[in-house]
Amino acid sequence: MSELKHLAIIMDGNRRWAKDNGLPALEGHRRGYDKMKETGQWCIDRGITTMTVYAFSTENWNREQEEVNYLMDLLYKVVTSEVAEFNKRGIRMKIIGSSERLSEKLVKAIAAAEEQTKNNTKGILNICLNYGGRLEIVEAVKKVVAAGIPVDQITEKTISENIWMAGQSDPDLIIRTSGEQRLSGFMTWESVYSEFLFVDKHWPDFSESDLDQAINDYNNRRRRFGGN
Repeated sequence: MSELKHLAIIMDGNRRWAKDNGLPALEGHRRGYDKMKETGQWCIDRGITTMTVYAFSTENWNREQEEVNYLMDLLYKVVTSEVAEFNKRGIRMKIIGSSERLSEKLVKAIAAAEEQTKNNTKGILNICLNYGGRLEIVEAVKKVVAAGIPVDQITEKTISENIWMAGQSDPDLIIRTSGEQRLSGFMTWESVYSEFLFVDKHWPDFSESDLDQAINDYNNRRRRFGGN
């Protein structure tokens, strides 16, 4: 079993994988979705109880409209047709991000999925949708201000209690696939003491052995949290 309990993943490279394999970009996203489901089960099997994935950033709205529409349809499928599977596996689903710009249909489906899976206890899948790390902090500050909390009483704990990920542990390890070595606004507040691992493979090619290697790498690191 792994010492790692919260794994976060920037699932990068779906479009590049599709191009490399002579397939449409949308097929890359579909394969990426299948890989997310597969990886979630691998995590549960290894005692990793929380998986957080970067599914759609606030910047992704700038992509081609056809691609955006496909991704929104794919996410709608996750929060509707997959609920029974989540309940079967005992997984709680949480959607992390802003509801602004999401369709009313999707917002309602998200609320229903979260309600229907809220009592599952084997694990949590956080899907970051319309998410940006700086926006998350801005929205937390707005909540603090709206609550009328005096300035001299605002602490890091105050912010942590008002972010979208409130009540959950920070990620132990963040993996980014496809060779890029940056966070791109992912979990800006929560990642301050996370370990990072950058994998050259595109996300659809990420394998069970890649996960085991990542866990082994993590278990061999010494996490100091600012200590010696």
